Amino acid sequence: MKIESDFNDIDALGDDHIGTSSETPLRADAFKLSSNEKINIIKEDVKHILETLGLDLNDDSLKGTPNRVAKMFVNEIFAGLDPDKKPSASTFDNKYKYGEMLVEKNITLYSTCEHHLLPIVGRAHIAYISNGNVVGLSKMNRIVDYFAKRPQVQERLTIQIVKELQRVLNTEDVACVIDAKHLCVNSRGIRDIESSTVTSEFGGKFKDKETRRELMDYIKLETQF
Repeated sequence: MKIESDFNDIDALGDDHIGTSSETPLRADAFKLSSNEKINIIKEDVKHILETLGLDLNDDSLKGTPNRVAKMFVNEIFAGLDPDKKPSASTFDNKYKYGEMLVEKNITLYSTCEHHLLPIVGRAHIAYISNGNVVGLSKMNRIVDYFAKRPQVQERLTIQIVKELQRVLNTEDVACVIDAKHLCVNSRGIRDIESSTVTSEFGGKFKDKETRRELMDYIKLETQF
C-alpha cells in the first residue's frame, strides 16, 4: 500500500539522519500561541503519552512530569525556536587592526535530534577574519546555544551558525566545525557509543585550503590553563 510505503520512506529518512532544508522548518502560525499556552497544551500531550505507556500519574514521582517536560520543551531545550530569545550580537570597530584569524574553540553544545528528539552533545569551533568589525566572544557562544536549542540536524546547525555570524560581522570569512555525539545513534538503533559526527561550513577565505588547514591546526592545539 502507498500509505505504508510513505511511512517507511519517512522512517528511513529519520534513521539516515537526513535533513531537508538549511532553515528550521516552521509553520506559518508557529508564534501564534504564547509560551504559557504552548506549555499547557504540551503538558496534556505528555500526560497522554505517559498514560498510554501504562504509567500511573498519581504516583508522587510522576505527577509533575507532564508539566516539567512541557516547561523544559518551551523554556529550555527548544527555546531557540522563539525569535524573541535570539541573542543581540553588537559588533565593535576593530580599532587594534587585528587582521588574522580569530578562533573560539570547544564551545559546549547541547542540541536535540529532530528525528527522535534525543540529545546531541558535542563541541563547536568557530572562526572568523575581521573585515573591520569584531564581536564579543561570549556572543559567539550565545549564537551557538540559540540555534542549538531547537530540533536540529547537525548539518543545518553548522550552516545556521555560520550564516548568522556572517550577517552580524558583515563578512563571508566565517567558519564553523562541530564534533558531536548523537544519542539516537549511541543509545538506540545501531547503539554505537564510540562514534561521533563532524560537520563543517567554510565561508569566504576559509574555502582556501591553506586557511582551512590553519584553522584545523588551531582546533587541534591543546588548551593550556
